[in-house]
Amino acid sequence: MTQSQPSVKTSLIEITKKLAKEPPCRIFLKCEYEQPSGSFKLRGMGHLIGTSLEEASKSGKKIEVFSSSGGNAGLAAAYASKHYGFPCTVVLPVSSKPVVIEKLEGLGAKVVVHGKHWGEADGYLRDDVIKHLDDSIYPVYCHPFEHPLLWDGHGKFIDEIVEEKQLTPEELSKVKGVVCSVGGGGLYNGVVNGLERNEELKDVPVLAIETHQTPTFKVAVEAGKVVHLNEINTLSTSLGSPYVSEKSLSNYKSHKTSLEVIDDLDAVKGMIDFYDLTGNLTEPACGASLSVAFDKIQLLKDFGELEKDDIVIIVACGGSGVSASTLEDYRKLVNERDAKEKI
Repeated sequence: MTQSQPSVKTSLIEITKKLAKEPPCRIFLKCEYEQPSGSFKLRGMGHLIGTSLEEASKSGKKIEVFSSSGGNAGLAAAYASKHYGFPCTVVLPVSSKPVVIEKLEGLGAKVVVHGKHWGEADGYLRDDVIKHLDDSIYPVYCHPFEHPLLWDGHGKFIDEIVEEKQLTPEELSKVKGVVCSVGGGGLYNGVVNGLERNEELKDVPVLAIETHQTPTFKVAVEAGKVVHLNEINTLSTSLGSPYVSEKSLSNYKSHKTSLEVIDDLDAVKGMIDFYDLTGNLTEPACGASLSVAFDKIQLLKDFGELEKDDIVIIVACGGSGVSASTLEDYRKLVNERDAKEKI
């Protein structure tokens, strides 16, 4: 496509001195919540859709974009489709928040709600929607995490840190790790891609965070193969994939990666702590990685002995499934848990 990409450049900010618990190193956030769709997903989805439309335009058919999502991939698909001027249909699971549906409809997307989790929504999209389309329609199907173009697009925020000189050459040499949340693995794959194509960062390890309620990566690593979970029940709905990408398992074996599993409410607390510090709403899925800056600083041990001038970058991936009232509901859950733990 000749148009510009729908994603934008995002900030890299240091929060070291703002943290209540003193970290062993400098902590930076890559602020992907600044993307117009609300999350990092727009980088990969914009790249996937833009590239796919080039091929689709040769068909002479009516082009429509289709995506399944826990929320944020759908919002990215809808935003990118609107940017390029094509209709978009998004299938969401019943666990999706009303605020996400409102935002999708506000972007002009057709919304279908089906299935208990993303996996069922995706199956319905492929088997019951796309397969029965009129032959005059060219469907551009956008998987939310399983496509090389997605990973290539997501990794551009790593390129940006280098190319936009968001860190000096000396600071780049001090980067000891990148922290990201893991659901289906698209973000993790993008981080590895971005690191490995930048000489200054190619050997930087990754700390991947998921929750006990959706341990797809941990289960796959332990089994040595991708495993499909039978059931998902999580507050971190954007991490609610029944399986992790095959490429994630491959990256885990080839790129130095640590995997930590925390509780849903720890992820929720990370989201709340971030809101209290910055006033920015994200999702529990984002809170999983952010928790490493606030309440789970001990997980930084996975990067070895850190010096005060060393740097760890946390991907503040964003998410649009939380409103101010939802956040207060989450706060009550965390407060209730903390009160019980003190007894």
